Amino acid sequence: MIAKIGKGSNMYGAILYNQQKVDKENGAVLLLNKIPDTVDGKYSVAYFNKCFEPYLSANIKTEKTVRHISLNPDPADKVSDEQFTEMAQEYMERMGYGSQPYIVFKHTDIDRTHIHIVSTCVGIDGKKIPDDYDHPRSMAICRDLEQKYNLHKATEQEQKQGNKVFKPVDYQRGDIKSQIASVVRHLPKYYSFSTMGSYNALLSLFKITVEEVKGERNGQTVNGLVYVALDKNGNKASNPFKASLFGKDAGVVQLQKHFEQSKDKMKTNPARSVLKNTVELAIHTTNNESEFKKQLTEQGINTVVRRNNEGRIYGITFIDHECRSVWNGSQLDRNLSANVFNDWWNDGNKPELKIQDSPVSKTNELDSLPTKDLFEFISQEHSFNSDLGFPSLPDAQGDDYEEEQFIKRMKKKRRI
Repeated sequence: MIAKIGKGSNMYGAILYNQQKVDKENGAVLLLNKIPDTVDGKYSVAYFNKCFEPYLSANIKTEKTVRHISLNPDPADKVSDEQFTEMAQEYMERMGYGSQPYIVFKHTDIDRTHIHIVSTCVGIDGKKIPDDYDHPRSMAICRDLEQKYNLHKATEQEQKQGNKVFKPVDYQRGDIKSQIASVVRHLPKYYSFSTMGSYNALLSLFKITVEEVKGERNGQTVNGLVYVALDKNGNKASNPFKASLFGKDAGVVQLQKHFEQSKDKMKTNPARSVLKNTVELAIHTTNNESEFKKQLTEQGINTVVRRNNEGRIYGITFIDHECRSVWNGSQLDRNLSANVFNDWWNDGNKPELKIQDSPVSKTNELDSLPTKDLFEFISQEHSFNSDLGFPSLPDAQGDDYEEEQFIKRMKKKRRI
């Protein structure tokens, strides 16, 4: 079983994503801890959000107040609702959240049934619950739960993943040709990308760029590729290396085949809608480019922005390391094109948030609360003290891209 701990500041968004699953009959509420039940057993996003309000209001100085935890058994494991409930309770108790309010949602929208837990790390006294070494502790709890409930072990697969990691090129280290080869020879085996531009966006994470070169040989036009190492500022830092030095997979002919295969695969890839929702939520829960990129990076998504000499954004690409695919913003949705982000980050015109009425529990008086009361904390400024982390790129576990993803849905309306 694999667990992932998501940390953020948007309680409403975390609840909304999970409650929408329930509303569409693709999920269920398995457990409420320290949260009063309703008379009719129906819940709304507003009701759940209000239940966390005393803790969020008491917050003294914690920036990321929300905990959104996913517990993912192996697809072959058959876990009952009772077992999911027991596992969630034991997990939260041992992680130090046993006395906190939390909601356990079961997701059934894909073949691999799993649970999401929404809680807060702020106690009723306003102080943050210590979360030092929470990831090692989480892994240890998962290993115990695997043994207790006879689940498939994730340790062996994690070890296999750890043995396959690509690293960015360090041009100052020397042996640049070998460093580039270790990336470009194998990258197409792991990632789907449908254009040369998206391929270059992916390569940029490894401090590499590729360029097309054209010439003539015996009176015939010849197309080829050369690879160049980059420095930390994205400037060329090495001589060009012909693609033929790295094998056929790095050449133009094989890459064109990969582009076509990726186009067909990505047409039906469910990761598109998942990534689209994740990007939309990041738009509505962050205030600037730095925060936006940081939030997506924490969910295994890199953002590559292309600007012209005047600073105008003319391209934006999202690299999803969970499902191993590369998407231009316009591929996800026309309202996620480069122009939208240029209007926001350069001109200050942030896309507006579209709020939908909750389809459940209309009788509850909390549903009539003004929008500003529910979304007041969305406008709070976030600050991040750590630099954008470069992701390790292990061999993913099959097509279960959601297994390590925490996504939250929120529909939006672009400001005209």
